[in-house]
Amino acid sequence: MKKMRVAIIGQGRSGRNIHGEYFLSEANQNIEVVAIVDEIDVRREKSMKEFGCDGYADYRELFGRKDIDLIVNASFSHMHYSIAKDCLEHGYNVLNEKPFAKTVYECMDLIKTAEKNGVLVTAFHQSLYGPTVLKVKEVIESGKIGNVKQINMRYNGFGRRWDWQTLQNHCAGGVYNTAPHPIGIALDLIGWDPAAKVAYSHLDMALTCGDANDMAKIIIAAPGKPVIDIEVNSADAYAPKQIKILGDRGTIYAGVSGDVNVKYIVDEELEPRTVTDIPLTNPETGKAAYCSEKLPIHEEVFPTNGDAFNGASHIYYEKLYDTIMNGAPLYITAEKAMKAIEIIEAVHAENPLPLKY
Repeated sequence: MKKMRVAIIGQGRSGRNIHGEYFLSEANQNIEVVAIVDEIDVRREKSMKEFGCDGYADYRELFGRKDIDLIVNASFSHMHYSIAKDCLEHGYNVLNEKPFAKTVYECMDLIKTAEKNGVLVTAFHQSLYGPTVLKVKEVIESGKIGNVKQINMRYNGFGRRWDWQTLQNHCAGGVYNTAPHPIGIALDLIGWDPAAKVAYSHLDMALTCGDANDMAKIIIAAPGKPVIDIEVNSADAYAPKQIKILGDRGTIYAGVSGDVNVKYIVDEELEPRTVTDIPLTNPETGKAAYCSEKLPIHEEVFPTNGDAFNGASHIYYEKLYDTIMNGAPLYITAEKAMKAIEIIEAVHAENPLPLKY
């Protein structure tokens, strides 16, 4: 099988420790890193040795090479748009790290630029292929929890940051940096409904050392679809990352990795009830009774292996390989990534925070 040749722009936490880590893993059999870009000498030289590839201090030094099938753009978030556009205009397929861009306008411009040059652009929403997310979708489709009424996503933690991911002028903060994961997953669960809009949002700062948000509450709604309730909060000392799907017959609960837990009822097992407007009375005591019963609840646990960075990255890149090398349809399209940015841009417009840097 012919290998897909990749160049990675950026050898930081994403470029080296997520994308690069996968490319160096035994799971990767179809992708070869032929070039890396990083302005920091020690990072560039280390990665050149690890991948056995060429290295550059400036991404524009890639231009003219004919042996690159895909450029992975893992630069600073505020540079995703400009670098991606430049690469697209030079005829390269581009995979942007999240966020895809800062605004819907930038997303649309990247899409049009890709179309004009006959190349592909998309975003790294690999968490849609996380093992727990795939299992959650499988349980929903089984019908065990009935009709989904609400989707709760909690990407919370308890800690401080003081790096560039805390700066508004770097297109950073919890919503741009972390929220594309839960927003993308939730939008996927409602079929990427184009009518989905921000119904309520709140941004704030708690433990961050910068001027970008590290607390966010986002409610998303679409006609006839489940309500989406998202939190990205760095000042939550008790709540782990979690996904909770509330149906009218049960609930799915899962972490970002690990077990997927399901509790549900089966209509045929329920005692028949007739609605009454007559006050309920305990026949033994003659006192007023509370309307209650013990439901016959079923409980199942589905173990999963891996998380949104190892197994999910493998599935993502296998599918992207099939698109670029074999022409297969792309599932995580630029248009879907743009829908996530539409939500993120609206949240920031509703909650402007003061610029300090």
